[in-house]
Amino acid sequence: QVQLVESGGGLVQAGGSLKLSCAVSGRTFMIYAWFRQAPGKEREFVSAITWSGGATYYADSVKGRFAISRDNANNSVYVQMNSLKPEDTAVYYCAARQGGLGLRTTEYEYWGQGTQVTVSS
Repeated sequence: QVQLVESGGGLVQAGGSLKLSCAVSGRTFMIYAWFRQAPGKEREFVSAITWSGGATYYADSVKGRFAISRDNANNSVYVQMNSLKPEDTAVYYCAARQGGLGLRTTEYEYWGQGTQVTVSS
């Protein structure tokens, strides 16, 4: 019954911005996160937020450029991505888990199907 659906991906020029959305349904969890996966690479942690308190966490590679947020009333999680670089190109996934902060894909129980982000040079 739990469902996470990402949207907002697309093609953007380097230096540009993009905002991704994750609509959640079924129930709420303690932690929501964004991961990304480029072809031939492991899925990697990008950012996370606690649903109740709104505490945020970021991978070093996106600090100062990405901003995660959530709208409890609208049951949505967002990530605003600024100053995009070609190396940000990947499929971006929304994920959820009930436990504490997790940085590994195996720690998350629920996943969306992903949205493609392509950054041209």
